[in-house]
Amino acid sequence: MKIIFMGTPDYAARILEKIISTKDMEVVAVYTQPDKPVGRKKVLTPPVVKTIALQNKISVYQPKRLRDESVTQELKEIECDYIVVAAYGQILPREILEHAPCINLHASILPQYRGASPIQQTLLNGDGKTGVTAMLMDEGLDTGDIIKIKEIDVGENEMAESLFDRLTDVASELTLDVLQNFNKYTPIKQDDAQSSHCMKITKQDGEISFEDAQTLFNKYRAFTPWPGIYLPSGLKLKKIELVERDSKYESGKILHVEKDFIVVGCKKGSIKVYRVQPESKNEMDVISYINGKRVSIADTLS
Repeated sequence: MKIIFMGTPDYAARILEKIISTKDMEVVAVYTQPDKPVGRKKVLTPPVVKTIALQNKISVYQPKRLRDESVTQELKEIECDYIVVAAYGQILPREILEHAPCINLHASILPQYRGASPIQQTLLNGDGKTGVTAMLMDEGLDTGDIIKIKEIDVGENEMAESLFDRLTDVASELTLDVLQNFNKYTPIKQDDAQSSHCMKITKQDGEISFEDAQTLFNKYRAFTPWPGIYLPSGLKLKKIELVERDSKYESGKILHVEKDFIVVGCKKGSIKVYRVQPESKNEMDVISYINGKRVSIADTLS
């Protein structure tokens, strides 16, 4: 079985590794995004997917635009049985979709959460269940026919990194299942009327207020480590816990000061804050922060 693999993020690399290590599967080409400058020194850094491909002597292609005629023609000259796509970051043109069955792995229970940030959206909405959908790609954004869905439960306090990790394992196993049993599945059309979309996360999405403790905590779960959550003042809340959801307090009021945390009230509910990071400063424990600010019980955290 010959496979073209398309993907860019680190978790796509784990799916690629799974395919490479499977008997009777040959990855004949890898498509990933161009190398990008990273860090303050802007060091040109390849995607992990590229590194793994080169280590396994697999040809790597990094076109800026997959829709360019020369790029499309080059891909069509690569003989393959399937094209596997995991967060590649570009829409596949019809010419490529017709070259071989294109199987996409999307981290939600489609048609829910089509788009760029399904895992974060799951946590923002406080869902108790999510999953990975294997679909047969079409020209739309996550609109293709569903081949198979694998569901998992989401922990009440589960963070984005943990959920990413678990869903990557699910996606890896689901990829092999679908490739090995492709002809046994009958793809089912999505119900567009039930669809919802999620947008690409921006830094501005991390701004929070002490309105609703559950909403605030869900943002913390979804946006850690990036973009993080922060107050309008720029103060980042680096480690928090949900205390309760229903009591009514003055927004941002410090209710209790303990040895290693404070309890902060919201208009609905309250949270514990353990660690913070003032703007342009290092992360610190919250007790040191409030002592430095000379604030305590009944004052407002800002």
